[in-house]
Amino acid sequence: MLIFLITLGFFLVVVLSMAVGYIFQKKTLAGSCGGLATVGIEKSCNCDNPCEKRKERERIAALDQNSISVKNI
Repeated sequence: MLIFLITLGFFLVVVLSMAVGYIFQKKTLAGSCGGLATVGIEKSCNCDNPCEKRKERERIAALDQNSISVKNI
């Protein structure tokens, strides 16, 4: 039981430190290899005919990107 409590405490400290780091830096976790963009794939779903939910998400993302571009001008 002691080992379980020590392990639980360790994981709680790690999660708490990650939360504090996120709160102060406002950065998400990211990999170091660059992800799919380094192998030439624009999106994780590389299908020719995406579903309606995916099309809607892409449309909203494009609108958000355009509004950010307009604000910076």
